[in-house]
Amino acid sequence: ISAIELAMVIAIGFEGSANKLGIGIIEDGKVLSNVRRTYITPPGEGFLPRDTAKHHQANILTVLDEALKESGVSPQQIDCVCYTKGPGMAGPLVSVAVVARTVAQLWGKPLVAVNHCIGHIEMGRLITGAVNPTVLYVSGGNTQVIAYSARRYRIFGETIDIAIGNCLDRFARVLKISNDPSPGYNIEQMAKKGKQFIELPYTVKGMDVSFSGISSAIESIAEEKLADGSCTPEDLCFSIQETLFAMLIEITERAMAHCQSSEVLIVGGVGCNKRLQEMMGRMCEERGAKLYATDMRFCIDNGVMIAQAGWEMFRAGITTPMEDTWCTQRYRTDEVEVVWRDD
Repeated sequence: ISAIELAMVIAIGFEGSANKLGIGIIEDGKVLSNVRRTYITPPGEGFLPRDTAKHHQANILTVLDEALKESGVSPQQIDCVCYTKGPGMAGPLVSVAVVARTVAQLWGKPLVAVNHCIGHIEMGRLITGAVNPTVLYVSGGNTQVIAYSARRYRIFGETIDIAIGNCLDRFARVLKISNDPSPGYNIEQMAKKGKQFIELPYTVKGMDVSFSGISSAIESIAEEKLADGSCTPEDLCFSIQETLFAMLIEITERAMAHCQSSEVLIVGGVGCNKRLQEMMGRMCEERGAKLYATDMRFCIDNGVMIAQAGWEMFRAGITTPMEDTWCTQRYRTDEVEVVWRDD
């Protein structure tokens, strides 16, 4: 056992791959701080990389100050500085990585470059206690069904076009639904009042899903049916949720059967959705499996998940040399060797 494994390790994590800016500090599985700011645009608008990067630049030092104060930890006590290497939007990723690199040099601490998706998985495992689950990772930029095998998080199924969160965000823009606190959350609340199910394209191709067709279809359906009064915006919210979530549960169940898994862990921003959790819970019940999910503190992009994945990597002896601390918009979950797990 190495000295690092025996010592108490404190890691700080910097996350800013999309419109959430987060910094969190963790000590051996205990969350000491988890501070976040969200860049919110007006209804009907998405967030552009340049404007999002400016938001992160304007807020990051305040967030860092708050995270340190909330944790009661001094920079001297921190063992490693972890940051999101990718995947994500280039401008926001780089603006946060620059600050992580700067503080690492000022404090004389090693850097750990973290895969964003693995941050979600490791945080989910820590918070829920799931041991070896089939993971459904659903967010604004990613939709993947993942399971661990032979030191990799293997992707069993994924979207072949847009992510589920992106599909919901686009739909929210069509209906001019507010982006505060998030389009997905507001769709979820409206869907509870929906009474009529409208049939939409259901596209599962083997283990993969496609959301671009449903996204295009609901635009024209919304225009036509809202104009003639044959349905309400709430009916459309209900219908898109039911269709998208059913597709996800189908491919998750297939992955569980293949892996002979008895645990499901939902991670990513869309994983907060109570209806998705309810549908997945019902499928797990029928299979005699257990569902694990987290709340908004840890489902939505945050800094402490990057700290947790970095903590695992650092204890396994992984650090990133300064010349390799670049960012990338494309960074597959299965590219990372999971050296911290030996099961």
